[in-house]
Amino acid sequence: MLIGLVSDTHDNLTMIEKAVSFFNSRNVSIVLHAGDVISPFTAKRFKECRAKLTLVYGNNDGDRSNLQKAYSEIGAQFYWPAAMLELDSRKMLVLHGEDLKLVEEIAGKNMFDLIVSGHTHEPNLRKIGGTLWVNPGEACGYLTGKSTVALYDSSKHEAEIYEV
Repeated sequence: MLIGLVSDTHDNLTMIEKAVSFFNSRNVSIVLHAGDVISPFTAKRFKECRAKLTLVYGNNDGDRSNLQKAYSEIGAQFYWPAAMLELDSRKMLVLHGEDLKLVEEIAGKNMFDLIVSGHTHEPNLRKIGGTLWVNPGEACGYLTGKSTVALYDSSKHEAEIYEV
């Protein structure tokens, strides 16, 4: 199963469109968003995503009730503080990841095959034991100047970061 990973879109509609187009071109089965969508109006851009969309709230997602409403209207689901999923026999944790030490400790327990986090805006792939920890970076491109997303292949237990 090919899974799209994205985080920190921060209302950048152009980059959301590019990320969605990239995921659609790769025929991903699901997109996992690790937080900081920001505004409910972004749901209109994510509506074009052909894959199921699962999101967690980030530290800048203030209007949670309207985010939940807007995204539920397009068939997406928000979770807080994290989403624990099992997809293609892989256990996954998606969280925004403000506390990197905590995320590292969770990864070290080998409870999950994949952990997806955001918050730092820095793309990162890291293996801790059997856990692959992926930060897809920032889709918005505001802090690093690069708009990045990631793909996770559950059959190979591998991920790769892409600039969009």
